[in-house]
Amino acid sequence: MTTSGKPDRGSVKMNSEECKGCGLCVEACPPKVLRLTDRLNRYGYHPAEYVGAGCTGCGICFFVCPEPGGIAVLRLEVPKAAALAGAAA
Repeated sequence: MTTSGKPDRGSVKMNSEECKGCGLCVEACPPKVLRLTDRLNRYGYHPAEYVGAGCTGCGICFFVCPEPGGIAVLRLEVPKAAALAGAAA
């Protein structure tokens, strides 16, 4: 669930070993659910990570990432009852 009470519509799988820490995905993410970590990957970069909730499944992070295999966006199926309840709110 997002902080607004709406169910997540997506999830992001980050490959921290492919990430070069450029931050393009962090800046491009509309719901701002990506951030650069404090830890270093094996190449010495601060990789991006998903905060764990709030993804809309838009895929913008995937398209701006210059690293093939760096990001995978998974769209989640929202139950119809939850979708209808969200539309009524």
